[in-house]
Amino acid sequence: MPIYEYRCDSCGFQKEHLQKMSDEPLTVCPSCSANSYRKQLSAAGFQLKGTGWYATDFKGGTSAPAKPAESASAPAGCGGACACHPG
Repeated sequence: MPIYEYRCDSCGFQKEHLQKMSDEPLTVCPSCSANSYRKQLSAAGFQLKGTGWYATDFKGGTSAPAKPAESASAPAGCGGACACHPG
């Protein structure tokens, strides 16, 4: 479930709430009970790093795949990326 950040326009109270995506947005401030509690636009709480799957990995082959490091002992045609030559 995503965490949403809310802020009250009346009193400035701010808090994060864990909600389902299908839940209705909160509108009543838990601090002053005003009907001005609004969902804020904030940055995602995670970053994608490393060599994991990304949306750009399968976009029609516009970029060349990364070349594996070739070893000097790899036979011709193997490229050193086969099961017989572990990294």
